Amino acid sequence: MMIKRAESIGVAWVQNAERLRSHDWTAEFSQVSDPTLTYPDYYLRPFHAYDEGNLGWEPAIEVESAAYAVHARIWPDAGAEGDSRLRKSYHDLLQSQLPTVPQAMVDLGCSVGMSTFALQEAFPNAQVTGVDLSPYFLAIAQYKTQERRQHSQKFYDPIWVHAAAEATGLRSASCDLVSACLMFHELPRTAAVQVFREAHRLLRPGGHLAIMDMNPKSEIYAKMPPYILTLLKSTEPYMDDYFGFDLEGAIAQAGFTAPIVTPNTPRHRTLIARKL
Repeated sequence: MMIKRAESIGVAWVQNAERLRSHDWTAEFSQVSDPTLTYPDYYLRPFHAYDEGNLGWEPAIEVESAAYAVHARIWPDAGAEGDSRLRKSYHDLLQSQLPTVPQAMVDLGCSVGMSTFALQEAFPNAQVTGVDLSPYFLAIAQYKTQERRQHSQKFYDPIWVHAAAEATGLRSASCDLVSACLMFHELPRTAAVQVFREAHRLLRPGGHLAIMDMNPKSEIYAKMPPYILTLLKSTEPYMDDYFGFDLEGAIAQAGFTAPIVTPNTPRHRTLIARKL
């Protein structure tokens, strides 16, 4: 279903996947992978109908096309532009609500770099670090960095870090913005609380935490047919936990101001909080 939807809106899922499968990933994988990393138990479950979860080449190769297919339905006329519109709606809020332009940013759960590159384009003079637990996703991100470098010299190369969002290993008080796009619905709340503490540690005084994710209060989910919601939850093992989690309260308890919560699409919300 996902492949057919992607192909119907002009996303060459099959062709793109075949191109990436044919690439020798040895160099990129070795550049980004930390072989000593121990994966948390919550990450070793199936995600998105992949038995290997995020720890394999197939999910890494297909995730960008899948994002285009999923986000094509956010707005009736979105099509293949739905993903970029989603990310722009988030960045528009950042640009209007942040009191100063960030110079250093950390993108948690960066996947193959879609959110990282989009964040970098919104703040082109900032250095951005992408953090993810999947070395397969990060290898794709490293490959895309090289592709982008061939076409433009107008941005800093992102730094890719193979680590958990709750234990990045990055230097304390080293950034102005910690961002997480579409990550928290894939975490149990115990891990989410640890991520808030880690974000607080990473931020300079007065820095900001920003989250863009599914909005549990959206009428879309309230009116969704039960069988569709059940199908959705079958590929998202922590969605029930996320939908019942007081994200705003947990952020405040981690040492931030009460977050400003703004719906940025019919299905998504943005939360922005300042480090106290």
